[in-house]
Amino acid sequence: MKPVSRDEIVDYVTWTEQRPTARPGILAAKELRRIHVDHYFTFLFENRDTIRYQVQEMMRVERIVKESEIVHELTTYNDLLGGPGELGCTLLIGLDDEAQRDEALGRWLGLLEHIYLRMKDGSKLRASWDPRQVGSDRLSAVQYLRFATGELAPTGIGIDFTDPLIGAETTLSGPQRAALQADLSGD
Repeated sequence: MKPVSRDEIVDYVTWTEQRPTARPGILAAKELRRIHVDHYFTFLFENRDTIRYQVQEMMRVERIVKESEIVHELTTYNDLLGGPGELGCTLLIGLDDEAQRDEALGRWLGLLEHIYLRMKDGSKLRASWDPRQVGSDRLSAVQYLRFATGELAPTGIGIDFTDPLIGAETTLSGPQRAALQADLSGD
């Protein structure tokens, strides 16, 4: 996917004026790309529109005006997109109870190796990630993943990790598959 360029980003005052008109469409795009697996896992697939929105929101909230800081935000968020033929997503692991979360994140240290996209032919395509995201004794509750799908959108997403709290696959709806296919096609 083509990264968001600097010339697509407006200053935070202009964004604040544009935001009420832009926000409903972006939230709808995000909702299509939000996929829940089991009780604790939410995958948020990113595209150019969601990344641009995130950068603009960071600039608005933080009142960012320095060019170097804008470029830093843009670079950071563009990394979530992945390259050509890749789908990038944020995995949010949601356990409300702090003690349960700490214990589970330690127990789930090898989880990332067990996350997959189900492809149309039934095969499982595993995620890739930056190993610097993973601690030595526990997993972070937020992970950034990429899937090299080529030109084909998945039909599902799942986790096949052996743990009593995990083990599910979610079938993507037609609109979800179409949205991811459009992202891969650059539409």
